[in-house]
Amino acid sequence: MEDFVFKPFEEMTQEDYSRIGFKSGLEVHQQLYTERKLFCRCPAGQYSEEYHAEILRHMRPTLSELGEYDGTALMEFKTKKDIVYRINRATVCTYEMDDTPPFIMNDQALDIAIQVGQLMDCNIVDELHIARKQYLDGSIPTGFQRTAIVSVNGKIPYKDREINIIQMSIEEDSCREVSDFGHLRVYKADRLGMPLIETVTAPEMLNPQEVAEVNQIIRKVARSTGKARTGIGAGREDVNVSVTGGTRIEIKGVAHIKSIPLLTYNEAMRQWNLLRLRDELSKRGITSDTFQSKTDDVTKLLKKTQYEPIANAISKGLLVKCVTLSGYKGLLSWKTQTDTFFGKEISDRVRVIACLSKTPNIIHSDSAENTISSADGQKIRKSVGAKEEDTLVLVWGDETDTDTASREIIIRAKEATVGIPPETRQALRDGTNGFERILPGAERMYPDTDLPPIMITNERLVRLRAEIPAPFWIRLKEFKDFNISDDIAEPLSISKFATVFDYAVIKLKLNPILVAHALIQFSKRLKKKKFNIDLLNNSNLEQLFISVADGSLAKDGILFAMEMIIKHDGKYDPKLTIPANEVDIKQSFDKCIKIMNEQKLYNYDKRPEILIGLIMADLIGRCNGQDVRKYVSNNFRMEA
Repeated sequence: MEDFVFKPFEEMTQEDYSRIGFKSGLEVHQQLYTERKLFCRCPAGQYSEEYHAEILRHMRPTLSELGEYDGTALMEFKTKKDIVYRINRATVCTYEMDDTPPFIMNDQALDIAIQVGQLMDCNIVDELHIARKQYLDGSIPTGFQRTAIVSVNGKIPYKDREINIIQMSIEEDSCREVSDFGHLRVYKADRLGMPLIETVTAPEMLNPQEVAEVNQIIRKVARSTGKARTGIGAGREDVNVSVTGGTRIEIKGVAHIKSIPLLTYNEAMRQWNLLRLRDELSKRGITSDTFQSKTDDVTKLLKKTQYEPIANAISKGLLVKCVTLSGYKGLLSWKTQTDTFFGKEISDRVRVIACLSKTPNIIHSDSAENTISSADGQKIRKSVGAKEEDTLVLVWGDETDTDTASREIIIRAKEATVGIPPETRQALRDGTNGFERILPGAERMYPDTDLPPIMITNERLVRLRAEIPAPFWIRLKEFKDFNISDDIAEPLSISKFATVFDYAVIKLKLNPILVAHALIQFSKRLKKKKFNIDLLNNSNLEQLFISVADGSLAKDGILFAMEMIIKHDGKYDPKLTIPANEVDIKQSFDKCIKIMNEQKLYNYDKRPEILIGLIMADLIGRCNGQDVRKYVSNNFRMEA
C-alpha cells in the first residue's frame, strides 16, 4: 500500500483522490408521477399514518435458476426477523401481499421510463422482460421486487466529458420502514408498488463532488419530463465507491444529494484504512490461513461486575460470551472513517445479524473507555488462555443471539485479513456509514413467470419522443441565449412548462423574458400562497398566452389570470379578463379616488402613484399600466 494519509475532507484535492484511485458510480432511483401503482390498480402517492390491519411474515431464501442461494438472502435469514406490515385499505390490495397475480405493467409508467431513457440518449430495448429480484429484508412482502431493464448504453454530458449510463430499469418501490429493533421490523405499505426508475452510471466520477454533480444532472433529466415525483423520499440514490485495491461498496438509500461528497470521502477513507489494516495483520503473520480465534462463556466470571450493561444482562439471566482474536491487540481501535474505528465494523455486524440492537452491544480490550475493571479483564484473559497480544471481545444476550454474534465477530475479524468485504452500507447522518447487509449477487435475480414480455414498437418510441422537449442542458443554453437570468433559466430548463415557453415565444412571438418570468416566478409566488399549481398545465397556459398575444389579456394581468385558472379547477375563461375600456377605467378612477381620500396619507405628492396602484388592483388583468397612467395624468388634479 502507498503511504498516504487522508487529509481532512475540505483539504483533499483531485491529486489526492487520483493517488488512491477513487472511483464512484451511481444508482439513482426516482418515483414516477402516475395515478396508479406499477402492477395493480391501487392509487400511487397517497401516504397516511393510518392503518387498518397488520400482517406478520417471515422470509426464507429461495434457490436461483442455477440452484444457488444469494449471500444477502442467507444473511437476512440468519437474523430471524418478525416482519410486520401496517396496511391501509385505500392504498394496498391483495397483489401487494402476494395473494393475487399482478396486472399488466402500468403503461403510463413505462412511457415515462422510455422518455427518460430517450433524454439520456439510451438504446431502448425492443422487448421488455420482467424479472424478480429477491429482497429478504422484508421491505417487500412478496420477498422479491418486480423489475425490468428499459434502456441501455446511454450518456449524459458532464464538464468536458460524458458519463456513461449502463442501464435504466423500471421497478416497484418498497415499503417505508417504521422501526427496526431486535428481531422485529415494522413497515408501512402505502409506498409499496409505486413506479420507480433506477438509472445506473458507469464508475466514472473521480472525486466526491463529481458524484453529487452527476447525480444532480440525472435528477434534472427525470424532472424535465414533468412526470417525476418531487418531495421527501421521491428521489433516492445508492452510491458505489471503490479505491485501488478495494472493492465496490454500495452506500444505500442516500436521501440528500448534498450529503454525497462527505459520505463518499468517508467510504474511500474506510477502504484505504482497511487495506492498511490488512497489511498490518500480514506484518504480524496473520492471514486468512493462519487466523485463530476462540469463543468462551464467561458469564460466571462477571457476576459481580460493575459495568452496567453486562450486570443488567446477567441479572436477567442472559449470557456473556468472550471471543479471543489472536494477535489482534490494538487493531479494534484502528481508525477507519472520521472518528470511527474498526470495532464499529464488528459492532455493526452484531447489531444487524445477531439483532443485538441496543448499543453498546460489544466491548473489547482495545478500548480506552471505562468498561469492566482491569481485574475482571485479567481474570477473563487468564481463564480463556489469551495472550497479551490478543484482543478480547465481549458480547451479551440470550444463547442463540450470542452464538450468532460470536460467529459474526470471528467472520468480520477474519475478513480483515483479506481486505474489504463486499457490502451494502447505510448512510449515517454524520457523513459516515455503517454495515447494512452483504452485497447481493446475480443469484437473487430470476425470470418472472406471471407476466409476458412487452414489445416496444418504433411507433411508440416516435410518439413518446415527440411529447418531450430537448434535453435540459440544450434548453438551458437556448434560454441563456434569450438573455434569461440564471435563476429563471435553470428551473425553466427542467420545468414541465418548457414546451409552453416554446409555444408562447416561437409561435406567438411573445417576449421570452416575460414568458419565462411568468412560468417560473409567478408559479413560485402562487405556490407560496398555497395555491395548487398542479392545476396549471400546458393547455390552459397556452390559452392564457394566446390572450396576451391578441391583446385581450394585459401583461400585468398574467398572474391574476393564472390565479383564476387555479380557482376555476384548471379552466381558463377569457371572459374573466375582458380588457377594460375607457368607461371601465373612469368608473374605477371615481371609485378609487373615494378610497384614497378616506385614507390617511403622509405624502400628498405620492397621490397619483397611489391612485394608479389602486386602479390597477381594481382592474387587475384587464388593463395595462400605461393606459391607467395616461388616464390619471389627464384627469387627476392635485387639488382634487
